[in-house]
Amino acid sequence: MTLETIDLAAGPEDKIILRGVTLRVPKGSVTALMGPNGSGKTTLAYTIAGHPAYRVVKGRILLEGEDITSLPPHERARKGLMLGFQNPPEIPGVRLLNFLAAAYNRRFNLQEKLIGSPRPELVKQAREYAVKLGLSEDFLHREVNVGFSGGERKRAEMLQILLLKPKYVILDEPDSGLDVDGVRMVADAIRRLVDDGVGVLVITHYARILQFVEPDHVAVLVNGVIVDEGGPELARKIEQEGYGAYVAKMGGDKGSGGGL
Repeated sequence: MTLETIDLAAGPEDKIILRGVTLRVPKGSVTALMGPNGSGKTTLAYTIAGHPAYRVVKGRILLEGEDITSLPPHERARKGLMLGFQNPPEIPGVRLLNFLAAAYNRRFNLQEKLIGSPRPELVKQAREYAVKLGLSEDFLHREVNVGFSGGERKRAEMLQILLLKPKYVILDEPDSGLDVDGVRMVADAIRRLVDDGVGVLVITHYARILQFVEPDHVAVLVNGVIVDEGGPELARKIEQEGYGAYVAKMGGDKGSGGGL
């Protein structure tokens, strides 16, 4: 069972950023997508998640064999797909715990509860995960990401992912804004997800987080094209040598509109 893109060409509005991307994320494994800034990594994340500003002009997105290319984002989420943002947004006026309760009820088709009454078992589990991620219980009662540091936003988002138990999750630069201890905690959470059978796509431009959670497969995206694939040794090679050789090989081929 996999999440996969097949010959995907896509981009925001009238731009084509991805040009024939084929990528597989099996359940219970970590796939790392690496590439320099502007290569199209975030475009791929948003396109798979169904962001309405990104359109597919060719190819397909399959979730365990089902074509989800035309589904809206909330339907993809209900089928078990989740996106971790590079910069998680604020939701003023909504407490994190209430947000988690509403999302949990929708995810598992549970009867809606009053917004002030999250399920006791959910509260207990949220507290446990918060501690493991280095967040105090106080964060559960604060507005979602309002006043959070970059690292706190990332940890709070991992808390959401652990509670909602997706089948597949896309993590767009999950280590940005984190210190070394924070990276270790997020890596521990990723390993927990994998142990629970979740397929994880880690998107990053450098290999820091991959030093703490070893990927099963590594793909390199440059100018909207997969230019290399391999095992964890490929991530180590890129850490040492960078992307210069790949960029030089692509030459002046920048696609139609750059990359996001």
